[in-house]
Amino acid sequence: MKLFDSHCHLDDRSYDNDLDKVIRNMDDAGVAKAMIVGITKKSSEKAVNMAESYTGFCFYASVGIHPHDAKDCSEPGLDFLRKLAKSSKVKAWGETGLDFNRMYSPRDDQERCFIRQLEIADDLKLPLIFHERDSNGRFLDILKAHYIKRTGVVHCFSGNKKELEEYLELGLYIGITGILTIRTRGADLRKMVPFIPANRILIETDAPYLTPAPEKNRTRRNEPGFVKSVLLKLAEVRNEDPEHLADVIWKNTCRLYNTGEEG
Repeated sequence: MKLFDSHCHLDDRSYDNDLDKVIRNMDDAGVAKAMIVGITKKSSEKAVNMAESYTGFCFYASVGIHPHDAKDCSEPGLDFLRKLAKSSKVKAWGETGLDFNRMYSPRDDQERCFIRQLEIADDLKLPLIFHERDSNGRFLDILKAHYIKRTGVVHCFSGNKKELEEYLELGLYIGITGILTIRTRGADLRKMVPFIPANRILIETDAPYLTPAPEKNRTRRNEPGFVKSVLLKLAEVRNEDPEHLADVIWKNTCRLYNTGEEG
């Protein structure tokens, strides 16, 4: 089976000393492609540089400002990301959205930065990678008011059934992480994944975060090769053949990111 890790942060410094080994692990697990997701100016630039540099492996990049960093979002900074997005390796805009859980940036700054990024992504005709946590409906309010119904993915979906239905109604894909494999934390998610149409599912690691079981028992750091554990658990919960589901999700991800192939 061929797998596509639709969301990881290989630019993270935790990979600085063994990235080549991490890439070999990806190859061993059948992970043929990965999206390195930008969350700041600096990380976006590094993600693009990595995607362009590793010619022997199929990496793509996204550029964007995470809601945690929205307080530092500026027009010059967004213009810098626009220029980065000219790279042929940039296939998405984000990670952007709202996070009212930790409030690392004030709510007004988050909303302003989110809306501007929606506008820019629409102008550039790039799909969006969305982050939402504890926004109490505000994320959906902004999407409905400002989102041009193009395409995007709700990264690390952890919402309720009503939110899931509204995301699907907007035409969005749903990103499933290793949370699915965690016994207690993933219980609600396991109840909901059967309701997601197969052609709207993506799998992701969010590496180096959210390490799935059983890898969580031997390492804290997640990596793209572990996305196979997400796929296998997803197939088990949905009572589907893993090979077939992997093929469907591969095509979903290639279609979303417009990587030029769906086979």
